[in-house]
Amino acid sequence: MNDFIDPDVSEVTINKKSELPLVWLLPLIALLVSGWLIAKSYSEKGPVITISFPTAEGLEVDKTKIKYLNVEVGKVTAISISEDLKTIVATAQMSSTAAGYLKKNTSFWVERPQVGLGGISGLGTLLSGPYIAIKPGDGDKESHFVGLTSPPLLKHNAEGKYYTLETNNLSSMRPGTPINFHGIIVGEVLSHTLSDDANGIRLTVFINKPYDQFIRKNTRFWIDSGVDLSASADGFKVRTGPLISLLSGGLAFRTSPEDTVENIQPENSVFQLYDTYEQSNQIVYQNTLKYVMYFNGSVRGLTVGAPVQLRGIPIGRVTDINLELDKKTAEIHIPVTVELEPDRIKELNDDKSISNKDVMTRLINKGLRAQLQTGSLLTGQLLVDLDFHPKSKIVLSDNQSVYPEFPTTASSLDQFTHSANIIMDKVAKLPLEDLTVEANRTLQSLQGTSKAATGMLTTAQGTLDATGKTMTSAHQVLSILEPGSTTHYELDRLLQELTQAASSVKQLTDYLEQNPNSLIRGKKEEQ
Repeated sequence: MNDFIDPDVSEVTINKKSELPLVWLLPLIALLVSGWLIAKSYSEKGPVITISFPTAEGLEVDKTKIKYLNVEVGKVTAISISEDLKTIVATAQMSSTAAGYLKKNTSFWVERPQVGLGGISGLGTLLSGPYIAIKPGDGDKESHFVGLTSPPLLKHNAEGKYYTLETNNLSSMRPGTPINFHGIIVGEVLSHTLSDDANGIRLTVFINKPYDQFIRKNTRFWIDSGVDLSASADGFKVRTGPLISLLSGGLAFRTSPEDTVENIQPENSVFQLYDTYEQSNQIVYQNTLKYVMYFNGSVRGLTVGAPVQLRGIPIGRVTDINLELDKKTAEIHIPVTVELEPDRIKELNDDKSISNKDVMTRLINKGLRAQLQTGSLLTGQLLVDLDFHPKSKIVLSDNQSVYPEFPTTASSLDQFTHSANIIMDKVAKLPLEDLTVEANRTLQSLQGTSKAATGMLTTAQGTLDATGKTMTSAHQVLSILEPGSTTHYELDRLLQELTQAASSVKQLTDYLEQNPNSLIRGKKEEQ
């Protein structure tokens, strides 16, 4: 066999190069992805903080999350006991997005299910477990925080304004007590503290926006207990509020219609808190006149705050009631101090040269007197009524008060009692025993007269029977006599007269049977 080499075929040279197998690409890609994830995780990792709590109840490592507005911003990574053995320290890894509000005044608390009069909160933690909630604050950056034992009243940065209320009666006001405006809950009480002089209480309240624009110059706050039952000289009054106020108490406020938007009060303004709606509705007058009144009778039913009326229109109120004893004369006086408010009266022909005190003096000289009147028969409370009694003289007491004395007159009840006492005295002076003896004698006489009248009736009835028999005999004789004779004529006239007499006796008998008292009183006149 011959070896044949084709001359057209050139020699081929093969160069062998080392190449990376494709199988090595997968580990390389995995390494790159892992590095990217590590870098991403490191870049998203925020600062590490510590939070102190009284107890670790509900907290678990790597399970308890930290949330803001229900968004996870961190997680508890470790739990340890503090060095003083009084608290626990929870270490948490925060996300980078939370680094901006981890400041000195930031608050942390454990969110758990809570049931209260204001509703039920934290129901989501029944399934997911408790978590740490956060409320951002201001200040310098901080890494260690002290957790709150209870959730703050304002869990988020709500929009509105803070105000201060001053009162002497805390009542049932507590942090979280609702504040309503026309029945709408628009705010709540945040805290309460004693005033600097310890004579009052200052409440810090928060009013949500946009209702804070109704807090104006003449705004009045009062304690709204749900059901306000009051008894005064005007009778019983009942006011009701929202149901939550009935259960837990509450506050309410109203704004005067005269207050415009220019009178909106700035934040942290101070207002007085009234005990009742009635007190908040009272108008405070600066121009007043004070007098002292002395009443002779009992003032039971007259209380401080009772109205002073002029012909039924309130012009003042009672401010003080005292009891005084003069040791020298052993006389008892009851000075009643009243405060009159002349600004309540519309003035005509105003004369600046005549003061209100001068006008009151002129009215007193014309007969204006003070008198106690019953304001309500249900409550029995009294009021002071001013009216004109021209015939009443001015009788003043030995006034020891710093205020001028206002003359008084006896009340209608005192006058009635006085008249009744006079009548009873006159009745007591009557000879009642002698009158009783005479009355018994008169009754005995009447009984004798009644028996005589009964005998007369019996006699009259017998006379009628005898007359009947006589007339029957006369008729028999008349039938025998000859008609036209003189005897016949006279006997006929006798029978007619007997008939008339019998008729009269019969009428008398019937009348006496129907009216037996006519024997005593006589016959009634026919009208």
